[in-house]
Amino acid sequence: MQIIRQSEFRSTPWKNGGGITREAIRVPASGDPFRWRVSVAHIDQSGPFSDFAAYNRIMVLLRGGGVALKFSSGEEHQLRKVGDVAEFDGALATLCELLGGPCVDLNLMVAKSLTGVHAQVRRLHQPMALPSASGRATLVFPIDAALEVRAAGAAAALEPWDLAVISHDTGRPGMLVPRDDSTGALVFLATSLPDS
Repeated sequence: MQIIRQSEFRSTPWKNGGGITREAIRVPASGDPFRWRVSVAHIDQSGPFSDFAAYNRIMVLLRGGGVALKFSSGEEHQLRKVGDVAEFDGALATLCELLGGPCVDLNLMVAKSLTGVHAQVRRLHQPMALPSASGRATLVFPIDAALEVRAAGAAAALEPWDLAVISHDTGRPGMLVPRDDSTGALVFLATSLPDS
């Protein structure tokens, strides 16, 4: 299990020069092309997204008044509340329009050659077992509340916007435990990512 604290994220410029993203992890760790990447982006003004034609993109609203994503296909997707998710083809020209001021979003980019990756946002009120698949990893990113991650005989506390990468080589499922059962924890999960 790898824990990456929000304070450890590395700032990198957008490919199109339109902003800054704070990269949590990329696999492999250096160079392009990567197989998958997790980052947190601050969007201060409306404008186009960078071209990531070789990737599928998953975007989650973390903070702010929301965004409207307008795609060259003619489709539009709005993220209006924290935890809203959009999945789209990185090859589509995408215009991001702020709906109520600056926003922060989580981005998972996955190479199109990787299949079977599943992402979701859930509100956890009870402990939840994580699926286990040899050679695959699960990402855990709490959005609004702390939780505990247990995997391979170890446990770690995650604060909001920390990231855990859980490898399943042991064959034993991991467990997520919210700190407060009454309010629960809103958490982003991505499963079946290759762990290297």
